[in-house]
Amino acid sequence: MTTPTPLPLDRPSGSETPEGTLEGMKRYLRYDLLSGFLVFLIALPLCLGISLACGYPAIAGIFTAIIGGIVGATMSNSELTIKGPAAGLIVIAIGCVTEFGFTGGANLDADYQAYRLALGVGVAAGLVQIFFGVFRAGILAELVPTSVIHGMLAAIGIIIIAKQFPIMMGLSAKGEPLELLMEIPTFVMEMNPEIGFIGLISLAILAGYPYIKIRALKKFPAPLVVLMIAIPLEFYFDLDHPHAYTFNHHEYQVGPNYLVNVPLSMLSAMTFPDFSGVFTGTGMKYVILFALIGSLESLLSAKAVEVFDPWKRKANLDRDLTAVGIGNTVAALIGGLPMISEIVRSKANVDNGARTRFANFYHGMFLLLFVALLPGLLNEIPLAALAAMLVITGFRLAAPAEFVHVYHVGKEQLLIFLSTVVGVLAIDLLAGIAIGIVVNILVHLVNGASPASLFRLHHEERPAPDGSVRLSVKHAAIFPTWIALRRKLHEHFQTHSRVELDLSETRLVDHTVMSRLQEMQADLAEKNQELTISGLDGHQPLSHHKAAARKKNWSKSASPNKSTSPH
Repeated sequence: MTTPTPLPLDRPSGSETPEGTLEGMKRYLRYDLLSGFLVFLIALPLCLGISLACGYPAIAGIFTAIIGGIVGATMSNSELTIKGPAAGLIVIAIGCVTEFGFTGGANLDADYQAYRLALGVGVAAGLVQIFFGVFRAGILAELVPTSVIHGMLAAIGIIIIAKQFPIMMGLSAKGEPLELLMEIPTFVMEMNPEIGFIGLISLAILAGYPYIKIRALKKFPAPLVVLMIAIPLEFYFDLDHPHAYTFNHHEYQVGPNYLVNVPLSMLSAMTFPDFSGVFTGTGMKYVILFALIGSLESLLSAKAVEVFDPWKRKANLDRDLTAVGIGNTVAALIGGLPMISEIVRSKANVDNGARTRFANFYHGMFLLLFVALLPGLLNEIPLAALAAMLVITGFRLAAPAEFVHVYHVGKEQLLIFLSTVVGVLAIDLLAGIAIGIVVNILVHLVNGASPASLFRLHHEERPAPDGSVRLSVKHAAIFPTWIALRRKLHEHFQTHSRVELDLSETRLVDHTVMSRLQEMQADLAEKNQELTISGLDGHQPLSHHKAAARKKNWSKSASPNKSTSPH
């Protein structure tokens, strides 16, 4: 999941703001039904691929998307987000089943038990997310520094590529992500030619699709085009029947084990959790990971979709998180994967002209109908094609452009970003995030933040000459105290239309605070309220990026009353 800053879409002229009510459901049926169908075409292969990459049965992702469509339409007011399984949670899910004894097919009984134990963890994590939402803890996601978030996502992308590339080549391989990445040339040389051909053709379609200029072809989602080519190739290679073939004087085995395998009855595929592992060390670790990382990704996606929304509708993020928690609890109770508000499918939903959250509901219902009526067709999908989709997803999370972007934000941000990436790859996800946060704190201390400013927001409030309020921050404005600063600003905007934030007495304003102040300014402007930033003329930006951290320039005389903008 990446969360780019998109250009705002133009609001359709002369139209009222659609609402996800029963009246809205009737009024915007044709828009939401069409978008729901197109998103279903994208979601179907991705749900299957993500499930298998997680070590869950392929049908688990379908369960999650169906339930996500129901809870998204009935319990959330995030109008255009699509709820379902996401690649960003693959690393946590496969780690959970692995630590519970998953063998990757070597021992089916052990794999089934590991899956049931992971479902028990999923139920517990969903309940924690409900607690987060009910008690308005969604704001805690804003405590994680921006570069740590991007580092975490990039590391997840690297892990997905490393784990899925051998599958795309028709091989099985175990090892640490960096070891597997080093083996990619070997995987290409040793691939099963027929399976590797399907995988590489699928990869080429997905990689080249953005560059295709044929408008008629672009009406079909890229994953659907992949399936339209991969399934006929599967029939041509006769993968439904186990057999050997010879290529370049080498013999290779193929058969149904290279295809998706889902039960012909959804009801028989439902699996109930085993809660005996929840309160073990492994169980508690993954409850925390699923709840925290899942909540973080879901909140970031929901906020990003608000920018895409042509009507700029704002979701109640605590309500949305509660809906996700309820969805996760129900999904895990019947055998489903964890869900989030997923950014790629949500963006496709916007692009396809959806109006309300019922598009999410329709996408889930199309999945339900397809699996109920045509389950046999799912079993003709080559695993190599699904692996190719995940390799592309991993590349988008860890693209070189992401590293370059972070470098342009600031060299210190690149250090934090890389520390997080290395920590995740070398240890695990939770440790990597902790390492990134510790490095960020050390960077702040080196750049002049006092230890006291890490734990408490030091500030003064006084009336401004024009009748508004001036909030003066002292010592530092940095990510550990951002929530306190945000709360203070929102308190003043309850009674004032304009607030001045004076940063002249800070030694450091970090990138996370700068970027979130910019977001707040944009949000307030839509309400005809104004947040004015002053006192930054005495600070030196650490890069040319508009949201770069600012460090006090002691050789320059500051003018605290001069109003500036972080833009």
